[in-house]
Amino acid sequence: MTKNSPKTNKSYSKRLKITKNGKVIQRKPGQNHFNAKQSRKKQLDKKRPSDFNISKKDLSRYLPYN
Repeated sequence: MTKNSPKTNKSYSKRLKITKNGKVIQRKPGQNHFNAKQSRKKQLDKKRPSDFNISKKDLSRYLPYN
């Protein structure tokens, strides 16, 4: 690795997943704990991943090796 090689942004890499077709999927935030008081519909909605709209330029900046 050279001195000026791009670094992966770890906070982005933990929250995003890139599918084999190149779509970017995000984990819904706010799902660690304190979910017992929420309705069951809200709890299940948070389990489903959602699309994450980001330009190719920004994606290559935060996740250069994907």
